This record gives sequence, C-alpha cells and structure tokens, in this order.
Amino acid sequence: MAAAMTFDSLRNTDFPAYVERGFVNDPVVYDQVPSLINLAERDIVTTLKILGFLNPVNGTMTAGVAVYPKPDRWRGTASINFGVGDPALDLQERVDLFPRAYEYCNQYWSNRALRAQPEFYADYDYSHILVVPTPDQDYPFEWNYWQQPPLLDDVNQTNWLTDFAPNLLLYGTLVQSFPFLKDGPWKEQWKGMYTDELSSINTQELQRVIDRTTVRRTV
Repeated sequence: MAAAMTFDSLRNTDFPAYVERGFVNDPVVYDQVPSLINLAERDIVTTLKILGFLNPVNGTMTAGVAVYPKPDRWRGTASINFGVGDPALDLQERVDLFPRAYEYCNQYWSNRALRAQPEFYADYDYSHILVVPTPDQDYPFEWNYWQQPPLLDDVNQTNWLTDFAPNLLLYGTLVQSFPFLKDGPWKEQWKGMYTDELSSINTQELQRVIDRTTVRRTV
C-alpha cells in the first residue's frame, strides 16, 4: 500500500529524517515543526495560483446592498458571475462582473442609493468587495476564488497539498526551517528542490490551461 502524507507523518517522520532533528526527544525543534509546516502552506498558496486552490461558492446579491463579504480563506478573486432571468422558466443567463479599481467604481456609480443591474466589482478592503451599480434586485452569483486550504494540524491531518503535492510541502517546510535551524550544507539543495517543484506544478497548470483552450483536429 502506498504511503500517504499526513500532518503527523510530516511532523514526526519526514521532516525529522531530513534534518536529523525534530524528534520528540528534541523538543525545541519538535515544537516548532507545526509552525514551519503552516508557514510553508501559506507561502505555497501565495506563490501558486493553480486549479487545486480554486474554489467556487454560490450566494445571492441582495437588492440595495453594494458591499459583500469575501468567502472564507479568500486569497484572490478569479471571477464572479451572476444569473439574470427566471430560472424557473429556464431563461436565466450568466453575466460576468468585471474587475475594476475601487476609485473607478466610485466615479462610475457615485450615488449608491441608485440601483441597476451590476456591472463591476472592486476590492473594498481585504475582507469585502464593492459591487456597482448597486443591485436593483436579488441576483444569484457564483464566485470563483483562490482559497487558502485549511491549515494542517493535529485535527486536520490532510489537505490538497498532502494529497497532490506532498513533495512540494515537504521541501517548503524544509526551506522554512532555514532561519530556525541556521545554515547548513543542505540549504541550497533543499531550496533548489523546492523551486523545481514549484516550477513543475506551474508547468502542469499551464499545460492544463492549454488543453482546455486548444481545439484538437484529427488529420
């Protein structure tokens, strides 16, 4: 049976084996490993925008409401669309909201008390977006966003990284250990392995995009 990475296996087996420290009888390092794993997770999600971190959520824009909370663990918006028409009659069409700067939205729709079909959205702050025009009725929306996967811990043993990119998570954790463990002969090797894994996953994602947009013809 193939071995699968978990939080416990990374903390108790993989990481200690690579650094030759961090076992339970080395409590200073062992106690730091969960933080190093979480730092690696955050760094990876900040660096990569890939399908594995893309998450769709559904909701409703409410008539008269212009500001909406961003989804849980939001890191960036990929797209927002909403439905126009009567879904009960199979007449609903999907319409895209287009991203704009906050200042543009303010100038375009300076009086938020006025209502019309929405056209644009902007970051209002880190936790909210502004939609203009202010919706004139309720609209069901679909929000695709880059999400920080649930961080690993004693309770949450696996996530997308442990399932699909365990090497990347391992090397990322090793790289995060550099400032804590100080310098060592393995530093550049691990950094290179981490960079190679990031590049490999980016290449796979680019190929996936090409595959989705290329029309194949049989000669």
